[in-house]
Amino acid sequence: MNTKKEKYLQKLGVKIKKMRQERGFDQKSFAFEYEIGRTQLYMIENGRTNPRLLTLLKIADGLEIPVHKLLEIS
Repeated sequence: MNTKKEKYLQKLGVKIKKMRQERGFDQKSFAFEYEIGRTQLYMIENGRTNPRLLTLLKIADGLEIPVHKLLEIS
């Protein structure tokens, strides 16, 4: 993966983690509630994996935002 993509995935992960924490979810309960593997969520939040669209839809649902807002990274 090139550096630009890696930086994007890291920023996305930071955004997801921040929003999850702002809503009072710990990683384990969020993963369980929205049927995402805890390890998978950890890897996404740390920018170590490229999440599938269905996973992003689950995360966006849990964060109560449209998926396109989730993907907007500045």
